[in-house]
Amino acid sequence: MKIAILGTGAGARCHADKLTSLGHEVTVGTRDPQTTLARTETDPMGTAPFAEFLSGRKGLTLLPFAEATAGAELIINGIDGANAVAALTAIGNDVLAGKVLIDYAVPYRYNPDIPRPWPTPWGVMPALDPVDSDSLSEQIQRALPDAKVVKAFVTQEQETVVDPAEFGGDHTIFVAGDHPEAKQAATDLLRSYGWTDILDLGALYAARGMEMYAHMHCAIGLALGGRFGVKVIR
Repeated sequence: MKIAILGTGAGARCHADKLTSLGHEVTVGTRDPQTTLARTETDPMGTAPFAEFLSGRKGLTLLPFAEATAGAELIINGIDGANAVAALTAIGNDVLAGKVLIDYAVPYRYNPDIPRPWPTPWGVMPALDPVDSDSLSEQIQRALPDAKVVKAFVTQEQETVVDPAEFGGDHTIFVAGDHPEAKQAATDLLRSYGWTDILDLGALYAARGMEMYAHMHCAIGLALGGRFGVKVIR
């Protein structure tokens, strides 16, 4: 399958490596490839420059967002939440019409000016916006009415999404969306990653809960000092 991954961060790299190993034709999208490849600094989370990552992976192609998505059968959105809607809208509804768009972005607003900030080892915990009455995935779906948006992958670190066997357990991951065939495509991809417990949460409204879970996920991760899985007991 031809798959476009939008974004060049650590999560996108996890998917690029996994999908390539599974035999998919993977294209990575970025705003400006020349700017992306010119960066030489490690990002605040310790991620190496993308040029270093790309240099050892001859099967990957780096293109501007619109070009990366034009030939793709399925798209994975890893663009940061603050910029995702604008970047996807710029690609165009016509380009993305009919395509499955799996969104795992969290609508974080970094360095928030709030009365009671939550300190973490890497700085103040970002604020979520939108929250409660909307979600990033719903905003994307409204901006791209002919795309088929699925919220998935967002309740785990992406290292775990692509390797659920990391913890050796049958833990749970979630999908939500308004298009059954798109949710099935996301489910099939997750099964190819090794997931066996995939819980369909229903319509895209459920993306609100999935995104808001990010703070609980961070709290658990900080308490445990590392990655983990969760299991829904029925």
